[in-house]
Amino acid sequence: MSSRPEILLLAGTQEARQLAPMLSKQIPHAHVTASFAGVVRDLPDLGVETRVGGFGGAEGLLDYLRQTNTSLVIDATHPYAAQMSWNAAKAVMAAGVALLRLDRPLWQPIQGDNWINAGDLRAANQLLPSGSRAFLSVGRKEVSVFFGRSDLWALARMIEPPPVPLPATWHLELARPGKSAEEEIRLLQRHKITHVVSKNSGGERSHAKIEAARSLGLPVIMVARPRLPEAESAPVVERVLLMAEEILGEGELAKSWISGD
Repeated sequence: MSSRPEILLLAGTQEARQLAPMLSKQIPHAHVTASFAGVVRDLPDLGVETRVGGFGGAEGLLDYLRQTNTSLVIDATHPYAAQMSWNAAKAVMAAGVALLRLDRPLWQPIQGDNWINAGDLRAANQLLPSGSRAFLSVGRKEVSVFFGRSDLWALARMIEPPPVPLPATWHLELARPGKSAEEEIRLLQRHKITHVVSKNSGGERSHAKIEAARSLGLPVIMVARPRLPEAESAPVVERVLLMAEEILGEGELAKSWISGD
């Protein structure tokens, strides 16, 4: 009997949540494992086998791929999780395993937006003027880049508390991104925000804050994405699913597995 194809889904995004059950449904002969880094404790049930925690770098991931005889890795991590993407690229190359990446399209400024482009978070920190009241939508691990700015006030929103305490004068908002521009407008107005600092994450889940800043005429310091390795990629879940089916030869592999040949 031929071995069952193994798919490793590097998860942690809304797209990964959508993709996991779709993979199980559309490629039922494959076994899907969703992997979470474990940064957030409140993890969703994706309806597939789940593992939590790091692999131990590219070498650890390579060992995992070999031990599980993985056929395909799908990188659906956050666009700013660059280290994981690089580790995945190195591991699949060494293991001879196929790799797909879901690349969300970048947000693009439209009329009414006032974006200030920053190459990275350190550049964004330098671009914030003294005396500003900043909304820092940058993640719990990266927010410490701004800790030295005693000349400004900041609102930091994240799902779980940061690994180290925020400056005493700052406000910590433990919440997920607002679902509507109206909700985000209320947040920005309540805290008298003058500047928004955001990663260009793409997607719809956290775009409401960009719409809110546009409505209020606030400048947005937009942090560029990190460079990622070359990989076969697609911008939407449906296209990644089709590419996965093509790579696994969905029809023939399914017939072989079901028939026991």
